Amino acid sequence: MEDWVDVSLKGQAEIPCIYTLKEPAKMIVWFTKLPGRDQSRRRIYYYDGQKTVIEEGSEYVGRIKVTHSHEPQNARGSAILIIDNVQLSDQREYICTVYNVSTDSGEGRTRLQIFNSPSLPVIEGMHTGISVTVEEPSKVAQCKVDDGYPRPNITWYKGRFPLQQSEGEVKTMELVTTKPNGLFTVHSDLYIKVEKTDEDALFYCEVKYFVPGGVRMTETKKINITVHYPTTEVTLSVNPHDRLIKEGDTVKIRCVGNGKPPPIFSFTHNGDELSSDEEMLLLDNVSRSNSGTYVCQSFDLDTGTSFEDSINITVINLLHDMQLVERHVLELNNASYDTAGMYMCKVTVPSLPDLQELKSVQVSVRGKPKLTVEMAADPVNKADRSVNLTCHAEGYPSPTITWTLSDQWTGQPVPVPEVESQKTDTGVLSMISVRATSKLTVNCSAANEFGTVNVSHKIEASARVKTTTTQATSTKGGSGVIIAVMIICLLLIAILGSMLYFLYKKGKLPCGRSGKQDFTKEKASKDDIVMEMKSGKSEEAVLLQGINGDRKSPTE
Repeated sequence: MEDWVDVSLKGQAEIPCIYTLKEPAKMIVWFTKLPGRDQSRRRIYYYDGQKTVIEEGSEYVGRIKVTHSHEPQNARGSAILIIDNVQLSDQREYICTVYNVSTDSGEGRTRLQIFNSPSLPVIEGMHTGISVTVEEPSKVAQCKVDDGYPRPNITWYKGRFPLQQSEGEVKTMELVTTKPNGLFTVHSDLYIKVEKTDEDALFYCEVKYFVPGGVRMTETKKINITVHYPTTEVTLSVNPHDRLIKEGDTVKIRCVGNGKPPPIFSFTHNGDELSSDEEMLLLDNVSRSNSGTYVCQSFDLDTGTSFEDSINITVINLLHDMQLVERHVLELNNASYDTAGMYMCKVTVPSLPDLQELKSVQVSVRGKPKLTVEMAADPVNKADRSVNLTCHAEGYPSPTITWTLSDQWTGQPVPVPEVESQKTDTGVLSMISVRATSKLTVNCSAANEFGTVNVSHKIEASARVKTTTTQATSTKGGSGVIIAVMIICLLLIAILGSMLYFLYKKGKLPCGRSGKQDFTKEKASKDDIVMEMKSGKSEEAVLLQGINGDRKSPTE
């Protein structure tokens, strides 16, 4: 029975020779059997217990040795042939002959099998496209694996499924080459009858090769192939496609077919041929003369078939062709100063995003000035004891703001510092900076033809700011009403005083101590009676000289 020993190329092979003898072998001889038709033996090693001989001139000189062992208790012995740097030529049958003392002999046979793992396989697709119109299978890719022993096997895959030979559909052709060193190179070409769906498929090849004790597998990278198929439909589109086209626009008309490679395209406008750049027709600075029907026609050189599509475009002159929007009115009811401001009207056309008109109008509400906020005072500057005051008045016509300053102790006016004013959308903003060197009263007055409003601040010498109640007067009739009321009051007081004096003279008014009427428990000082007269938001104070003194005699 023949045994096998597997070994990789350039590795070390150990070929055992096991025998059963109570005594060590008298002689051991190793032979090889030449490959090919010549099946004669050739001695490569001799051992007789005293000397060892390796045949001169053989390819094994310097590469082989034999180790001997014997176990008397088991009556077993061995002679192991060791071959270094194994070559492909070492793949053959090895024969071990053992002789005992009585010159009886026995032999064993072992075949040495050499293996060499190939290089990584390489796949390459065809650089030209493969047409689906070809009736016979076309070459789509080739796979190569090099330096394998024994010969590697190649299997083709499409996606996850192996490709099997099929008449008129799938075909593979292999070329096996033996190199001078005895290793194999395998080429495999794949032929298939391609379909349109194959342009998305992935192709690769799998290589299986033998190794000592088993089989291994490796794969190539996955590739796509270029598939050509005729055009069966043409689509014409215009850019921009989502809006109307106005004069002066640039328009691109594109023709696309569903074939590969693209067919030859030609364009016509209202029946007239146009020159174009492949599948696109470019129209610059269009006018109404560019309106009409555009037709794209395809022609396939392989099949001779033709398809077409058409599209209508209309170029609009905005000054004559369309009305953008009808009358639209914004109504403002119960107008107040909050209504005043800048109003803007914007007209856009959804189908023409670039087209829009924008107009604005300033709405002013006529009326008496209004102080939108009380006089605002910024924090005091401790370095120069100054405070910044701001007064903002709304109204139309635009109010005129006037500042006045007075000393709270003396009542004398104080020069007004430099005033900074600026107009706002609804009125005027005025600012001053006041040094708080003494107690001051600062008044801001805003006036126009409809009236006047006031607001005042009290500034302490310690730079504390105190706001007084806003005072407002009307320039139309306000002062006259106040003067008339004052005159009437004075006349009433005079009449009352005359009646009291007359009754006193007539003795009608009790004057004794027992009949005395006390109007006040405590003595009042002069100038303590103050009469205030108010009209709406306007108010004025008049200081009256009183007669609250000591009681006089009836004769006085």
